[in-house]
Amino acid sequence: MATFKNRVDAGKKLADKLSDYSDKDNVIILALPRGGAPVAFEVAKKINAPLDVFLVRKLGVPGREELAMGAIASGGVRVLNDDILRMLSIPDEGINRVAEKEQKELERREIEYRGDRQELDVKGKICILIDDGLATGASMRAAIKALQQMEPAKIVVAVPVGASEVCEGFENEADEVICAATPEPIHAIGAWYDNFSQTTDDEVRAILAEADKLVKSNAG
Repeated sequence: MATFKNRVDAGKKLADKLSDYSDKDNVIILALPRGGAPVAFEVAKKINAPLDVFLVRKLGVPGREELAMGAIASGGVRVLNDDILRMLSIPDEGINRVAEKEQKELERREIEYRGDRQELDVKGKICILIDDGLATGASMRAAIKALQQMEPAKIVVAVPVGASEVCEGFENEADEVICAATPEPIHAIGAWYDNFSQTTDDEVRAILAEADKLVKSNAG
């Protein structure tokens, strides 16, 4: 039986778990697009916090792209896996070539989603990283490592559903972890949603625009 009707329903239920962060000036919601955006929007509405996207791009080993040697993220942050780099003796030139390619794609998506909208300054803020679920947690792990370099006051990982061992593992990496549901066995995240249709780029843009309107309305 599915736990959530869709990502909107999941976001509303997740928001109930984040009530301690309601109406605080130093809280920022960061969505991992695309699927995390509609979930995060419901949380941002409920706890009255600004919303932004936090983009992560994996740096795949040349010729073995499925193996991550690092990641880049919003804000010009690069995180490298030193163990992989040493084991495979990957030269700086190879790292830089992959990073340059992925940086272009990240920038393309930044423009696609944000346009001329300024990214939010996370330094000294409580940042709540939200996705629609945690299966392996690879993207979220890269996001945490990248975000740590941007000096937030606190990093909270929050998802509607996640594998229990993955959620527990993040307790050593983030300041707080909130997994609203941890069914076992989890298999695929989509199995816990009645509707898990893909979120589009247009939907992400619309969500960010609506979030900005809400912030301005609340400020007024």
